[in-house]
Amino acid sequence: MTSTPETNAEWRDKLTPEQYQVLREAGTEPAFTGKYWATKTDGIYRCAGCGEELFSSETKYDSRSGWPSFYRALEPERIEESRDLSHGMVRTEVKCANCGGHLGHLFDDGPNPTGLRYCINSAALELDSNE
Repeated sequence: MTSTPETNAEWRDKLTPEQYQVLREAGTEPAFTGKYWATKTDGIYRCAGCGEELFSSETKYDSRSGWPSFYRALEPERIEESRDLSHGMVRTEVKCANCGGHLGHLFDDGPNPTGLRYCINSAALELDSNE
């Protein structure tokens, strides 16, 4: 993992404006625009904020939502879940447990074997490719 910034100024220096808006301000990139929504490259997806390993390409699937979707996190303790009541909806927000960065949301409409869909912003991720 990389060192984790402590102040907003340090986060702004480390992240792109889009990454900052997603990870630190709980923003959402537009559907079908992120760099990983359609990629099929093998590897490990890390938090763009701190480098924590979060998801494997082995659990990534096409949910047709326009965002990278995974049916399982690498390790459950690396993801924090909380209730999100914004935008007139009840959802489960997911954050990186290491740095607190907003990743996206968790839904219960995913495929087997878990039935889960981690709907994650590409801007919150960095892919370490196996290729």
